[in-house]
Formats: sequence, C-alpha cells, structure tokens
Amino acid sequence: MAENRLIGDYPVIGIRPTIDGRRGPLKVRESLEAQTMGMAKNAAKLFEENLRYSNGEPVKVVIADTTIGRVAEAAACADKFRREGVDITLTVTPCWCYGSETMDMDKNTIKAVWGFNGTERPGAVYLAAVLAAHAQKGLPAFGIYGRDVQEADAEEIPEDVKEKLLRFGRAAIAAATMRGKSYLQIGAVTMGIAGSIVNCEFIEEYLGMRVESVDEVEIIRRMSEGIYDHEEFERALSWTESHCKEGWDKNPDFVKRNDEQKQRDWEFVVKMMCIIKDLMNGNKNLPEGREEEAVGHNAIAAGFQGQRQWTDFYPNGDFAEALCNSSFDWNGAREPYILATENDTLNGLGMLFMKLLTGRAQIFADVRTYWSPDAVKKATGYELEGIAKEAGGFLHLINSGAACLDACGEVKDENGNGVIKPFWEMTEEDQKACLEATEWCAADNGYFRGGGFSSRYLTRAEMPATMIRLNLVKGLGPVLQICEGYTINLPDEVSDKIWKRTDYTWPCTWFAPRVTGEGAFKTAYDVMNNWGANHGAISYGHIGADLITLASILRIPVCMHNVPEEDIFRPSAWNAFGMDKEGQDYRACAAYGPLYK
Repeated sequence: MAENRLIGDYPVIGIRPTIDGRRGPLKVRESLEAQTMGMAKNAAKLFEENLRYSNGEPVKVVIADTTIGRVAEAAACADKFRREGVDITLTVTPCWCYGSETMDMDKNTIKAVWGFNGTERPGAVYLAAVLAAHAQKGLPAFGIYGRDVQEADAEEIPEDVKEKLLRFGRAAIAAATMRGKSYLQIGAVTMGIAGSIVNCEFIEEYLGMRVESVDEVEIIRRMSEGIYDHEEFERALSWTESHCKEGWDKNPDFVKRNDEQKQRDWEFVVKMMCIIKDLMNGNKNLPEGREEEAVGHNAIAAGFQGQRQWTDFYPNGDFAEALCNSSFDWNGAREPYILATENDTLNGLGMLFMKLLTGRAQIFADVRTYWSPDAVKKATGYELEGIAKEAGGFLHLINSGAACLDACGEVKDENGNGVIKPFWEMTEEDQKACLEATEWCAADNGYFRGGGFSSRYLTRAEMPATMIRLNLVKGLGPVLQICEGYTINLPDEVSDKIWKRTDYTWPCTWFAPRVTGEGAFKTAYDVMNNWGANHGAISYGHIGADLITLASILRIPVCMHNVPEEDIFRPSAWNAFGMDKEGQDYRACAAYGPLYK
C-alpha cells in the first residue's frame, strides 16, 4: 500500500456494543453479553475486509472494552475512543438498552446505530428510542435495521444490512479524511470561471478543511533556483521520453514550435509536475537549505489556474494535471492526486469526494456538447444505438488533457470489460495499456500561446460512470448534482467526425446518462440543460447512493440525481422534515447547518 502523503492519522471507526443494563437473579445483561459483543466483532470484520483508506490500507476499527449498559461504560468507551482517534461510531445492539445513557454524545463524531431484527429481544425498540434521542439532541445518526427477522443466535449480517453498513462506512471515512487537510490553489481565478473563485467559508465550514494559496510564480522561482528533487526530475524525464509518445501538431507552420523548443517544453512540464507535487505534500529530498519548501501545504486536493496569464507565456499544465490525476507515474502505481484544471475548486472537490469513496482516478472534463440522435445522423449519417439511443443522445466530455489517463478504458477486468481500477490493483501491464492508448499532442497555440502538450485518447470502453457537480448558490449555499450513466463506444469514423468539431488533440469521452423519462433526467438533453456549470467530475461506477450519503453527512443538499429512491440512505432525523425525500434533504441540511461552523 502507499505511504500516507498527508499529515494526520486516518479516521478510525469505533464500535459501541450497547446492552440491557439490568442484572439481577435472572441475569438479563449476562445472557446478552456474547450476542452483543458478537455483533460488534462481526461489524468490525465487515469494515476491515471491505473498506480502505485513500492510500489502500484497510480501515482501522476499535471496539469498546466492554458492552455499554449504563452511563459509566459509555463514558469509558468515549475516553478510549478519544485516545484511539475515533471519528466515526457505530452503535450495535440486539436488545433494549437505556437510550440517553448509552448513546454517543460526542457532537464531533459521525454516527450510525444498528438494531438487530429479532423477536426474542427488542433491538428495534432500542433503535427507535435512541434515534429519537439523537434527533431531540440535534445529533443526527444513521439508523440501520434489517428487513427480515433473524434467529437470536444468527451470526451472519443480512445483505441489506451489509449494504447500509458499508455505505455509511465509506461515506463517513471520506468525510472524516478531509477534516484538517488543505485545498491548495496555485494561482487564482481562471478566465472568470466561478468555480475558481475560492470560497474559504464553504471549505472551512462544510468540509473542515483550510485553503492555502500560492502564486504561480512560485513554480518559476523553484525552477530558477533549483528547488526541486533533481534525482526525481531526471528519472521522471527519462520515463516520460520512453513512455509518453508525442502526437500530431495541429498548429499552422508559422506558430509551430521547433523540435528544440518542444524538448525544452517537455523538460519544463515534467519539472512543473514534480514541483506541484512538492507544493501539495512536501518532499524531504529537496536540496539542503530548503527546509521551508520541503514541508508542503498538506493538500489533499489542489487546482492550477493556468489560463491565461500562465499559458499565454509558459507551457500549459495539461501534463501535470493528467498525470497527477492518474493512478500511476514514473514511480509506478500510486494514489492519485487531485489537481483541478483552471483551479475549478468546486470540480476539484467533487473529484476528491469520489476518489475518497472509490480509491480510483478521476476525470475532469468540460460538459461540452449535447448530441441528439438527429444531430448525429445529420453530421455523420449514423443512427444511434443501445444506451445512447435510450438516452435520447449523449454528452461530449472533453477538456484539454486534465482527465486521468485511466479513463481511456483500455485496462480490463477479469471478464474483459473496460474498467478504472483502484490504484492498488494497477499492474505494470495496466499502466502500459493506458500509456499506449495516449498520445501527447502539441498544445493548441490559439488557447496556449506558451506551448506545452495535451493528452489525447478516445474512451472506447462502455463503462458505468457517475458525473457530479458541486455548485454554490447565493442565498442557498452548496448543492450537489449527481448523474449516473455510461461511457459509450461509437464507431471510430463517427467519433472522428464529431470529435474534430471540438478539439481533436484532447481526450474524448462520450457519456450517456441513465434517463428516467421525467424532469431533469427525461433525456440526455435535459441533463445538459439542467447542469449547473461548465465542468463535471466523473468517476468509474454507479456511486450516486454513496454520494448522497456523504452529502448528508456534510449537510450539502442534493438538487438533482437519478439514484433509485430505495438506495437513498441519510440520517434518520431527515424523516422528520417532511414526506418527500428531496424536500427532507433541503430542510434538514438548512436546520443542522455546516458541520464545522
């Protein structure tokens, strides 16, 4: 597994086995000890075997030293959890317990309660009672209760309970991992893009993060004064020359850069990537006397302004952005960085949410064009088929090289299907497949006068994907849009014709939303027409339900999604805010407010 690049331990899950505190001659408590502690151990095992931190390590789980029947034991558990660094708690019980005496009262932990569905003891009664106490005290908790009655001695966790436990665990780990880390903006606002206007209050109050800012000139200072890891730079440049094949140059002859200039550009962009990584997380191998620069900014995500002040004069940031966002580089497979092009902070944070939930590299793209079936036929003569036809068209996702190379779809699973793997599963063959599918075209000198290179590939694999956008709305605050769908494969001649109408030197992905026939998901056009900004963050897999759970933890309402209602999982207190799921979410998020305010 990868080393933790960030300062601060990963969040720990604490399991709280609560129990009926009554003893006496019939030994009520004593009769429940084994079953209660067994639930805790089974839950811990489930988490440890299925959940990982962003560096690939299994999550750490601790269990209270004893079952919790009265307030003294609850206090002892809380004391242990503080020492162990617990940020997330799961309370489990098969029976009635004293709710307000045994509940987790720490306002800073993310909470869930699992009540065993059995007839011998009223675990469901305790679950309802303690969730009421959580709601009354303003401490939202997720309630977990199996659909089917189990035997009292059952040890297996039902599938529906497993699903909720893991959904809660993934989202809680993601939320707690962000706490105390930094978003690093390198530069500032890009060409008036609202997402690159960094909102410190949102990042501090909703995510528990801080904002760090450095001017782009810091990259030039470090280049000029040799403040970088010289050994890594030489190794990175050699790897780049061997593995990153140069593509075609679309520029007219009078602005084309010659071979000598392009070689200097390659050296520049590779050195730039090394420096950006150092800015984010530091580097102990910087030259002696550069101890200040060596510590970095503890950045879990970053953004690079680039356009236009930088790219009018210096080579663009596409190489650094594409490779940082990928799950490998010259050091082999490693945890993806999150580096947003155009310093679109909101899109970068969306990428961060999904990386923490999945462990996979993320795509940054313009939500560029809606192509209707009629428009495709008119432009190419091709009749849409399959998923694209069902969606009433598709969206063109394309940007100047910032998408992870993994999104080419050339990595295959055991069944031969295109996939974006978690980085810890990426083999050398997988990395080679991504590199062979990608070429690096000379930057479009109309956009990037300073030169550089943009990655170029076509996503041919049909893969499940989720696209999101985090938006800030004055008077409302943050909202999240979620769209599950599929990357689609068009015949190459069709792709070529419509791809060339945008920019043929950039990575290209066709995306068909999963439509519902109504509202914002009536057709692919309606998705495009309701999208809140010019960019989208895209992850492999259908992870909308996990995102909804994460958003509820962060108190960010979801304003648009196509996730089945039965998969929506939020704290039980949301049910008190009305009968419609969307309205509940808005009202609950407004009532509870930012997590760290």
